[in-house]
Amino acid sequence: MITAKSKSYEEQVRELIEHIKGADAIVGGAASGMSAAAGYRHYYEHDKDFVENLGEFEKKYGYRNSFDGFYYRYRTSEERWAYIARNLCMILDAETGQPYKDLFEILKDKNYYILTTNQDTQFTRVFPEEKISAIQGDWRYFQCSRRCHDELYDSVETLHKLNDSIDADLRVPSELIPRCPKCGAEMEPWVRSWVFLEGRKYREEHSKLNAFLKKNMHKKVLFLELGVGRMTPMFIQEPFWNMTYAWPNAFYITINPRDAIVPEELKQKGLAIREDIAKVLTDTRKISNEEMK
Repeated sequence: MITAKSKSYEEQVRELIEHIKGADAIVGGAASGMSAAAGYRHYYEHDKDFVENLGEFEKKYGYRNSFDGFYYRYRTSEERWAYIARNLCMILDAETGQPYKDLFEILKDKNYYILTTNQDTQFTRVFPEEKISAIQGDWRYFQCSRRCHDELYDSVETLHKLNDSIDADLRVPSELIPRCPKCGAEMEPWVRSWVFLEGRKYREEHSKLNAFLKKNMHKKVLFLELGVGRMTPMFIQEPFWNMTYAWPNAFYITINPRDAIVPEELKQKGLAIREDIAKVLTDTRKISNEEMK
């Protein structure tokens, strides 16, 4: 693997800009590192947002980041839904991160598509939904935990009602726990888990992406990877590598402060920028705008 090139930061940003300009199509792939660059590190870290919003839960249960809280084995549904509501209200009410705004400004006049494993709705606040495939789910929806039928339900209003009802023992009232209108089982956030519903909406997300790829596969395509680590490379990173290798006119750029790597087989068709994603996108936007004046 190639982890970095012997080019200066300025040279790497300039090369990124040239590839964006020259591409006939751009496929962006973003994971949790994109939201971490926006300042939202509570998913895996014990940060300020976690302490301010979930500190009470830390004291009671001992976990120190929001992912551990989501997968914690609570004794009661009332306790679990209290955590889900508080955590998801924090995520859904968070401000839109600057890296997402910068990326939109960079791509808005290009032929582009976004693939993401993020579930935090940051992309859908800035980009049109028809330009995004959220293949790991979306916190804005509930599904039946038994998957008794193929339907998703809006979760936002219910989550805020639950959050407002949390008592001093960090529980919600039993009667407010959301239940499936068909079978009566508890609902579940529509995100990757052991009961994740891979139904109509899931297939639509993949169909949108595949249609874009099929339409543009013979063109000059830039695969732009943002904040994808090595925990789940099978969703974005490895497909990007494979398509870049197979498509004659494709090029691959990864931006990641820790895991920016390019396979040896792509050393002539790839660029690894091991820098802060927020800084790279801001500088790319500013330089591109200056050149257009």
